[in-house]
Amino acid sequence: MTELISWYGAIIGLFLAIFLILRGINPVYSLFFGAIIGAFIGGANLVQTVTILTNGTQSIMGTVIRVLAAGILAGVMMESGAAETIAQAVVKKLGEKKALLALALATGIITASGVFIPVAVLIVAPIALSVGNKMGISRLALLLALSGGGKAGNIISPNPNTIAVANGFNLSLSDVMIAGFIPALFGLIATVVIASLIKNKGDKVTAQEVIALQKNDTEQKNNNPSLGKAVVAPVTAILLLMINPIGNIFHIEALANLKLDALYVLPVAGIIGMLAMGQHRNIAMYTKSGIEKMTPTVLILVGAGAIAGLIGASNLATQVINIIGSMGISGYYLSPISGVLMAAATASTSTGVILATGTFGSTIMDMGIPAISAAVMMHTGATVIDSLPQGNYFHVTGGSMNMTIKQRMKLIPYEAMVGGTMTLVATIFYQFIM
Repeated sequence: MTELISWYGAIIGLFLAIFLILRGINPVYSLFFGAIIGAFIGGANLVQTVTILTNGTQSIMGTVIRVLAAGILAGVMMESGAAETIAQAVVKKLGEKKALLALALATGIITASGVFIPVAVLIVAPIALSVGNKMGISRLALLLALSGGGKAGNIISPNPNTIAVANGFNLSLSDVMIAGFIPALFGLIATVVIASLIKNKGDKVTAQEVIALQKNDTEQKNNNPSLGKAVVAPVTAILLLMINPIGNIFHIEALANLKLDALYVLPVAGIIGMLAMGQHRNIAMYTKSGIEKMTPTVLILVGAGAIAGLIGASNLATQVINIIGSMGISGYYLSPISGVLMAAATASTSTGVILATGTFGSTIMDMGIPAISAAVMMHTGATVIDSLPQGNYFHVTGGSMNMTIKQRMKLIPYEAMVGGTMTLVATIFYQFIM
């Protein structure tokens, strides 16, 4: 199917899909429509167009089943109250004097444990409002702590974005999670530093907001599991995912040959965590919640697969390589740039990574760039400007802190600084050091 259509058909199809997403059309239909129109413009007939789309969607089925499997862990962490227990423990341990670090770290840990970043922000937001009111920290700084910490945790998590980038570059999920640790650490540091600089900028949290939250939150806290039980699921997932890397590092052949895939590690970890919390009777509710959370991402994956099929059937990859070579730009920069652009267009880290890997993954690999380097640079790039108003993350996180759209807009440059720090660190580290 290589070079079945011209490169300009692929470009038009991609930009048409992005334009439709920006206009508020459902992303899945936007991606399919863009792929179909792009194939026609590129010179494909009706039968060839169907083949292009089906080949593309089939290519992402490995990612789809892993994302669905991750839903069990996510459902358990969110619905059982385990994620909230972890957040409360982190903030209590560090104390109010280190409030911004505590909030950023709590959100990062929850996201890293497999909870979606907007959900992680929603979980920690009530704590942030209470702490912010006591310490006189601005609403802007509080949300930056939550969002920046979540971004850091998101690139080392078993979430759909990490699964997508791992499968897009034929890497294990554990390798991508480990490789993102250093950029994530710098992202956390940048979050705390920047949030500290703007803690007096903007309006403060009122006492009335905190009183309302306390009334609504008391009953839920009483039903949450203990910290020891809450961490069982994420710790189990991490330990199982680390078995193969540990075997490789210490040359333990039995462990190195034990290929534990996210496909069964994440559901097993979720079930073990559920049993540890004594919630086996709620397995139906937890799994239902998990599948509902993952369904939108899976549908976008299918749409992105159609666009990937369009790109793969064109000579766009050759054209991109030629352009980059003629400009004297290192191919390394295509990875972070593609992540930045696709996430900005879709206002989503997950969708941005899915589109970037499907569109530019093979081109980047053809340039001889190591897969792990490309994966981390693209992944961190997708965190730079992924919180724009056309996406739900912008509105969900703004609502969690009772912010107006105008107030939420002011946070975007600071979020970009955090994502930009992680991208810069990843690019320098994986281009010049590794």
